[in-house]
Amino acid sequence: MKLIVGLGNPGREYAETRHNVGFKVADELGRRFDLQWRKDGDLAFAKSFGAHAFFVVKPQTFMNRSGYAVSRFAGYHNIEPSEILVVVDEVDLPLGRIRIRTRGSAGTHNGLKSVVEQLGTREFPRLRMGVGRGDARRDLADYVLATFDPAEQPEVESLIARAADAAQMFAAESIEKVMNVYNPEAAGPEAD
Repeated sequence: MKLIVGLGNPGREYAETRHNVGFKVADELGRRFDLQWRKDGDLAFAKSFGAHAFFVVKPQTFMNRSGYAVSRFAGYHNIEPSEILVVVDEVDLPLGRIRIRTRGSAGTHNGLKSVVEQLGTREFPRLRMGVGRGDARRDLADYVLATFDPAEQPEVESLIARAADAAQMFAAESIEKVMNVYNPEAAGPEAD
């Protein structure tokens, strides 16, 4: 059984922010599979059924404590880190680009830092969704907690759909296959 984790911040005030694109992917999977969301303490989760059943989780803690909910859920269901795909926003990727890796550092992402800390490993797949960095003079926390500009919406919708496609493929295929299909061919020297 695989687990897809969309990271974000709970609450209406954060729903449309750049930091919540992980939640948007989880919601899109829920829509596609007509999943029934349930709450269990510090997370919302849903389970798909069929040939390639999987769980989708949205931690209901704030981003910097996401790892607690992920670790607890994975442990309870005996899901190995290699079977967990964590979907997050990434300021170091241009808006609309996705990057998938089998493992890596958390970089500056507090949600990934929390997951690494609580799982006790960096050896889990992650799907980073480019939200751009914005004006370098602007505080980065303010930037990721801001909503997208109206002109960006078509690209954001495409980004969420492609990331959901990749997550859906992960539920049925190996992470290597997902990487071969969804990572850009000319990846360039980017830090993970």
